[in-house]
Amino acid sequence: MKILIDMGHPAHVHLFKNFIWEMETRGHEVRVTARDKEVTQNLLKAYNIPYTLIEGKKHSLIQEWISRDIQMAKFARKSNPDIFLGVLNPVTAHSAKVLRKPSITLNDTEHAKIGTITTLPFTTVALTPSCFLKNIGKKQIRYNSYHELAYLHPDYFTPNPAVLNELDLKREDTFMILRFVSWNASHDKGQSGIKEKIKFVSDLKQYGRVFITSENTLPRELEHHRIQVSPEKLHDLLYYAALYVGEGGTMAAEAAVLGTPSIFVSSLAGTMGNFIELEDTYDLLYSFTDSDAAFVRAAEILRNSSCKEAWRMKLERLLNDKIDITAFMVWFTENYPLSIAEMKKHPGIQYFCTSDSGDAQ
Repeated sequence: MKILIDMGHPAHVHLFKNFIWEMETRGHEVRVTARDKEVTQNLLKAYNIPYTLIEGKKHSLIQEWISRDIQMAKFARKSNPDIFLGVLNPVTAHSAKVLRKPSITLNDTEHAKIGTITTLPFTTVALTPSCFLKNIGKKQIRYNSYHELAYLHPDYFTPNPAVLNELDLKREDTFMILRFVSWNASHDKGQSGIKEKIKFVSDLKQYGRVFITSENTLPRELEHHRIQVSPEKLHDLLYYAALYVGEGGTMAAEAAVLGTPSIFVSSLAGTMGNFIELEDTYDLLYSFTDSDAAFVRAAEILRNSSCKEAWRMKLERLLNDKIDITAFMVWFTENYPLSIAEMKKHPGIQYFCTSDSGDAQ
C-alpha cells in the first residue's frame, strides 16, 4: 500500500511517527509532505522521516491553502498514493478527491470551523475521539483514545532524564512549563488566554523555576525563561515538570497523559470533548478562562508535595480505559475500506488492536 501523509502542524509529526515506522516495517510505502509551520521540519529531521515541503503563499490562510492544494495535487499525481491521511487537512482531502482516492481525516478539535467546512465534505472518513462533542454524520468513526497517546503512551514513550542536565536541573527540583500561543491559527482567531503575562510568571516563580515555550516574541523581562532544548526533548521535560500551565491545548493534553498536572487557560475552555473528559472523568487537567483562577489552582497543586504521585495513579486508570490509537490507525488503514463497515457494526473491535501486530484478533 502507498500512503501519503501531510504534516500541517508539529503535533502531527508526533501523532504519525509511530504509525509511519510501523507501516514501513510491514512493507508499506509512506510518503510525507509538510507545511513550514514552527518546528515541523526540525522534528521530521530529528526523527529521520524523509519529507517534501509543500509550501504555499502566506498572504492569507485561504491563499496558502489554495497554493498548497495545487502543489499537493501535482505531487500526489506523481507519487500515486493508494490512500491519504491528515489531521483536519483540506489539502489531503482535496487532492484525494481530485485523484478519486480515499482519504482518512483525524479530528479532535470541535471549534475548528474553517478546517471542518473545507475538509469534511471532501474526505472519505473522519476519525474522532469517542468524547468528541459533535455528531458530524455518516463519515464519522469514533475511537476511544486521544491523539496524544499515539506518541506518549508508555508503549511508545520512555522519558529521558538527560534533558534535566541540559537545564541544570535535578529530579527533585520543582519546575513548571508555561506555554503562550500566537492565536494566529484559524481556529484560534478572536480567542485569548493568560492576562498580564509578566505578573503571572512572577507569581509562579515563588514555587520553582519557570520555563516558557512561546510561539511569539516574549516580553524582554521573560525572555530568559524561554526553554533552550531541542523540540524533540520537550516531552521528556514535560514528564518531569511539577506542573504545566498555559494557552496551548495540545501541550495541556500531552501533560495530562504523561501524568503531569495540567492547567489550560483559554477562552476556548469547555468547548472540546477531550479536555472535558480529562477533567471530569480523570481529574488530570483543569480548564480556566480566567488567569487569576488558574493561578489559584496552580498554587494549590504546587503546595501539595505528593501531587505528582497522585497524578500518576490517576493516569493508570486512563491508560486502562483507552485504546492504542497507533495500532488502531494501522489496523484501520490496512483493512480499509472493510474497516469502516467493521467499526460501524462492531466498534468494540478497536479494543483488540495491539501495538505488536496492528491486527484486531
